Amino acid sequence: MIETPPLVDQYCQGVLRTELGLATFEAQLIPSAGPPAAGTTFFDTQTGFAVRRWCPPLLGLEPHCAPVRYLARRRELGAAESARRLLRGCGVGARLVDTGLPGDLTGPKELALAGGAEAFELVRPELLAEQAADTSGTVAAFLANLAGAVHHAAAGAVAFTCGAGEGGRAWAAALEAAPEPPGPGEVRGAAGRWLAGRAKGGAVRDPVLLRHLAWSAVSSGLPLQLHTGGEPAATERLTGFVRATGGLGARLVLIGGYPHHRQAARLAAAFPHVHADLGAALGPTGARAAAVLAECLETAPFGKLMFSGGGRQLPELHAVGALVFREALGRVLGGWVADGSWSWRDAERVAAMVAAGNARRVYRLDERG
Repeated sequence: MIETPPLVDQYCQGVLRTELGLATFEAQLIPSAGPPAAGTTFFDTQTGFAVRRWCPPLLGLEPHCAPVRYLARRRELGAAESARRLLRGCGVGARLVDTGLPGDLTGPKELALAGGAEAFELVRPELLAEQAADTSGTVAAFLANLAGAVHHAAAGAVAFTCGAGEGGRAWAAALEAAPEPPGPGEVRGAAGRWLAGRAKGGAVRDPVLLRHLAWSAVSSGLPLQLHTGGEPAATERLTGFVRATGGLGARLVLIGGYPHHRQAARLAAAFPHVHADLGAALGPTGARAAAVLAECLETAPFGKLMFSGGGRQLPELHAVGALVFREALGRVLGGWVADGSWSWRDAERVAAMVAAGNARRVYRLDERG
């Protein structure tokens, strides 16, 4: 078995605090615009099977038990205790938490307490813009307040994260159309148009403002995560922005997701300041995770690859992301050791890099105490 240090999960979201019934739980298993096919459930997916394989033992049940039995045990323990067991049972030592999600979700401090691990904040720059807009009466005040909000966020967060969720396509389109930073006049004009047409609470979708936010994040000195999993060609569309940010000291982290993991790995190989995520592609692939991980390891230098569980809403998804990654990593690297391609020492060294060491270096976690 390949040993790793406690994992650093470089991107996850908080978990729901509420008790969940079967239908509500099932709806959180995979992103979907509608119900499952007639006569099936969302447990009939690689993610659903992975939950049934890895999570029941953490709650004192046998692997692969029926969903109704599992959820009965979950209710018996309660949401808080179930989350505590799942988060603590998957070998994660630090989590980077996206704090920009709606809903009754745990924040970094609560997730750290429940999971017995460090937790650090990831900030969405578009939310800073929306908050600044709600407290600004003029374009000048908005831009000044936004600049102050970015500076303040950079002092407390470990990275900015762009493109997660529904807004991913807008980010990719904006950065593809004009990867360079917009000029001051462009920004003022875009801010004026957006503020004039925006109802309170409206999201940022203006391409010039999105470019301004991305470049503000780059200028902060923190790493910038770019999510590309929701758009088929999003990784390629970001190539111009990746090239434009080269040599500036900014670190970009591409979170591609399946099936875009190979494109992200190629960009990480091509550009010194680019890193690629390993874990987001693995959780949804379940039993096929080792094959997907091997594809990531084909292209990128090992010092450019980092784990994330991509957990959201359900603590089960946090657990599955980490446990599937550990098994896949052991299977792939252990196989290369067994056939003589790698030494055992090199396998464990690379495992430690991608599991934790690279993320601790890129996000400077050890400097935060």
